[in-house]
Amino acid sequence: MAKKPKQKKKRAAKGKPAKPVLKRAGAPRLPLAEPILRPSFRRERRAFSRGIEIVAGCDEAGRGPLAGPVVAAAVVLDPERIPRGLNDSKKLDAATREKLYEKICATAQVAVAFGSIERIDRDNILRASLWALARAVKALPVRPQLVFVDGNIKIDCGCDCEAVVSGDALVTSIAAASIVAKVTRDRLMTRLGLAFPGYGFERHMGYSVPEHFAALAKLGPTVHHRRSFAPVAAQLAALGGVSDEVIADLLPL
Repeated sequence: MAKKPKQKKKRAAKGKPAKPVLKRAGAPRLPLAEPILRPSFRRERRAFSRGIEIVAGCDEAGRGPLAGPVVAAAVVLDPERIPRGLNDSKKLDAATREKLYEKICATAQVAVAFGSIERIDRDNILRASLWALARAVKALPVRPQLVFVDGNIKIDCGCDCEAVVSGDALVTSIAAASIVAKVTRDRLMTRLGLAFPGYGFERHMGYSVPEHFAALAKLGPTVHHRRSFAPVAAQLAALGGVSDEVIADLLPL
């Protein structure tokens, strides 16, 4: 009977562990971590190096809500006293915004302007926002030579202007202005919440949330609602296009 051929067994060399098999195809890859963007003062310092002495940043808060004005702020930071932690206001919680607001007002030149409900309904929210931004810059105690504005549209503010997309996340002066505008508007909407109970302004700041829609359906629009915005216009139509006096009678005292 023929003998079966012996199978050779692979043995690892003495003292050397067997090499692990690496799977190349189909191996999961971890996503690259996105860099965390923080506002910097580089643009302002470059302006200083060109001989510009006063640089402002401006931003607005409240373009999207159904109620309340749009609020714009302009800030000229002191390069020697920049508060730590400045960032896009949307990335900060309310308590942090309040603390930074106090520090900004204590160390910088600050101005605020409001785009009223009437202006928003007459001109549209974009034009009202640009108007308020320009007014805030012109209201500063010092006249800037250069203004950085958040967005992609320059404003007519009486000096050079540079629009920076996502500027509140990139430019420190704009980040400071975003905090001032946001805190100012939130405080105003909180007061409106006390004056008009039942609408929840102090919680949602006038934005389009279920609580706000429910209040509109139950109580009707207030004089602080933007009639040119579709949900408010729909409620007015449901009420038969009633006048301001009739709407005022429907509201709580």
